Amino acid sequence: MQQLRIPRNGPSAAISAPRPSRDAAEAALVEHYPALVRLAHLVLPPSLGRQRRVLTAHAVVQRALPRGRPARTTAGTPPRPRTPREEAHAWLRARVVTGALTARELRPAALALPRVTGLRLFPRAGGGDELVLDRALAAVAPEVRAALALTLLEGLAPEEAASLLAGAGVTAPDRALAAADRLRATVSGDPAALLRGPEFDPCTVHLRPTDLLRRRRRGGVAVLVAALLLAGVPVAAGALRPDAPPPAPAAPAAGPAADPAALLRADPERWADTSRVDFTAWPARGARTGDTALLGRALTAWAGGEVRRETTPRTAATPPAAPPALLYAGETDGAAVVLLHDGLRLARYTEPPAGAGAPALVLARADDADVTTAASVVLARTGAGTRYLLAPWIAEAGVRDLAAPATAARDLPVAPDGVTGPVPAAGPGGMAGCGGTTVLQLRSSARIVEDHAFLVADLGGLGPAHLTWTPLPAPGIPSRQPREATGPLGLAAWARSGCLLGGLRDSGVRSVNRWEFAAQELPERAGRALWVCARAETWEGTGRADVVLETPARAPEPRRPVVSVPDTAACGRFGQDVLAGSPWTSPAGTRYLLAAGSRHVVGITAGGAVRARAQGRVLAARAAGTGTTVLDGRLADGGVLRGWTPATG
Repeated sequence: MQQLRIPRNGPSAAISAPRPSRDAAEAALVEHYPALVRLAHLVLPPSLGRQRRVLTAHAVVQRALPRGRPARTTAGTPPRPRTPREEAHAWLRARVVTGALTARELRPAALALPRVTGLRLFPRAGGGDELVLDRALAAVAPEVRAALALTLLEGLAPEEAASLLAGAGVTAPDRALAAADRLRATVSGDPAALLRGPEFDPCTVHLRPTDLLRRRRRGGVAVLVAALLLAGVPVAAGALRPDAPPPAPAAPAAGPAADPAALLRADPERWADTSRVDFTAWPARGARTGDTALLGRALTAWAGGEVRRETTPRTAATPPAAPPALLYAGETDGAAVVLLHDGLRLARYTEPPAGAGAPALVLARADDADVTTAASVVLARTGAGTRYLLAPWIAEAGVRDLAAPATAARDLPVAPDGVTGPVPAAGPGGMAGCGGTTVLQLRSSARIVEDHAFLVADLGGLGPAHLTWTPLPAPGIPSRQPREATGPLGLAAWARSGCLLGGLRDSGVRSVNRWEFAAQELPERAGRALWVCARAETWEGTGRADVVLETPARAPEPRRPVVSVPDTAACGRFGQDVLAGSPWTSPAGTRYLLAAGSRHVVGITAGGAVRARAQGRVLAARAAGTGTTVLDGRLADGGVLRGWTPATG
């Protein structure tokens, strides 16, 4: 593979002619060093890992200084700055962007990274908004991140940014700028302020030691090598080299020949220094990770052995195509449990105590998991409750009843290996006709994100579902993004929607978002109603939408859906327009048809059993007859949206 180099002279179109003197460039580098490193860090791919990304950002900026004889270029450039200092800064900025876009293709040796031994370094963790922005940035191309940084952090006009990107080798700078604008519109809060925060500052970093035990082992190996060499004993260099990468393990064979030595095991500290905070960052934990007989039986079971087998909906039951990773092997409530992950699925193998039944294997999808959906796994369900294995980045764990939002979460005991105490099911309390719903309230370590707490609910399978909510925006405020439901308002909202979770059990749900899409003043001054769409996302990508009309009630009551729509994109990222209607009876006994639409609906027409028309997002009409009503909504862009409504009989 050809090894690339960061250009010393840069692309001709990106750097104005003539380039500044070395003294001027050095002065500008010293003055603007933090901003330039932040720019490089933002452009670089998160897949480098947090430590290497920080070091690479510094290397890119430090290598931006000119070398050799000054050279002129004649390509089109941004407008020339007014002063030599501004000229040098603009020239360095273009060099940094070019170097960062090129550095993603380089091997570590080509960068001559600053050397850090025995320590891991990474920027300070931010809050929930920073985490959402970081995920969004990781999902776009480097040139889009560069366009966002140039316009938000560097303050360049779009045409200046486009010219700089073109000179840096970006083939479609206009598309990169348009994508940056779309990304900017989806971020809650001020993206410029977030990007200037500590989460994205590679000049203010935290330092942590690496795996001290592993370093001691490596040190012991080095001493042994030295002793053997001094004694004149020939040693194979590759056999005792502590830093030599291990050979790629062979895939486990089917049946009794399955090899537990091929299992992958992550570094215990990987979760704190990776851009993929998911199951791939889980280390192997539990008291029986060295029990090769148990591990072999688990692999044999997954390869097709005779065991009770259970799969969540639309999960492949085939053996893993490559050696899986070992996440846990230990004893749980008297049973031996092994948890494996092949990059797409979780496999939980359970051997009950002698005479208590046959071994069982449960498979569940886990692809595209993240910091919340990979935060916990169900290890066992017994009469005493449910035990979970928590991710290594979970710093605090509690239990709460969704039906009691004002009650503080109860502390959940967690063993050193991440196994929780049993979590009993909720009692019959809560709303009439709907028992309570027990959820976990977890908090991520400040080493990856600050002040990030979230809720997960056990809906069957292996992975609890992440619960979020999207409150109704204030007038004139853009639509909001889903947020964590751990605050007083979010908990109160989910207390009214907790009964919906029971209908989602064992359906492969990964997340549920409660979206408050419209508010409506009720006829006859009966109060204010709230229209809610609870969207359940499954691991395979399909979704279910449950629309609920929440009206004032004298006593708590279960909120049953007006309509449930399976296999739909509605109420989600790719289905942001929704219109629904429901019959309603006023306190005086008058029957009405109520309807409401999301923010792009500008008119509603009802036909069939009820005929009415309204301008705006809501409609209320008397419903004298019975039968089916058809709703159509007019969108702001001229489109038509078919609404959902049950029969009004």
